[in-house]
Amino acid sequence: MDKPDQAILNLLQHDASLSVGEIAEQISISKSACWRRIQNLEQTGVIRERVALLDQTKVDLPLTVYVQLRTNQHNDAWADQFRRVTEKIDGVLEVYRMSGDLDYLIKAVVKDMEGYDRLYKELIKADLFDVCSSFVMETMKQTTALPLE
Repeated sequence: MDKPDQAILNLLQHDASLSVGEIAEQISISKSACWRRIQNLEQTGVIRERVALLDQTKVDLPLTVYVQLRTNQHNDAWADQFRRVTEKIDGVLEVYRMSGDLDYLIKAVVKDMEGYDRLYKELIKADLFDVCSSFVMETMKQTTALPLE
């Protein structure tokens, strides 16, 4: 990836609503060259999607929870079932298969403890061995921008 591509990506990571013209002007290339570069970055999967980031408190989902899961079933059938269960739960934002003491880590948002209880009851349908949850008390840093330099 060359410097103009990095510059385009840095701009889009901070404001995906920028027009091709605005991006081209900021990095000093022509609009058509900029458009071709963005198209290439999208076609090659470097740019997966463009989204709007919402303030979770303003959409009444103020509580972030990290759910640590352990299973005693390490097989493809269980993993497929777990994937189906987590994909159906609206508040689940991220799911990771982990190394170490923990098998899976889930990041979710809920309105309140009652909302967490509903989420928990859906999660345990995946036949889990152990569930431990931690609630975010304060967000000290949050970004979606990857460091490209």
